[in-house]
Amino acid sequence: MSTTSRRRVFVTGGTGYLGRPLIRELLAREHWVRALVRPGSASKLPVGTESVVGDALTAFEALIPPADTLVHLVGTSHPNPAKAREFREVDLVSIQASVTAAKRAAVRHFVYVSVAHPAPAM
Repeated sequence: MSTTSRRRVFVTGGTGYLGRPLIRELLAREHWVRALVRPGSASKLPVGTESVVGDALTAFEALIPPADTLVHLVGTSHPNPAKAREFREVDLVSIQASVTAAKRAAVRHFVYVSVAHPAPAM
């Protein structure tokens, strides 16, 4: 892969069910990957990922550069209507924080992936 097609990707939720395989694939394609992690979680990231300690529920735009792509994967595991409160407190707050952070960091590409099924509470 030429260096001109390499992306600088910032991932939230990189230690999760979707995050780890996605990061492994990005690294296999020779992209540069940084992931936002909670304190003590960096060891869960695939080897070759740069960890950035922070909180996906608060402002973190200063941690994003020099990424040109942000992939947001933070979410409630095994979502269902019984977890509506957790969905609002985690999924909703984290996507709002990520969109704000991406705008402020002038990220060119934003990818949002959720495992939640469309439902009134979600």
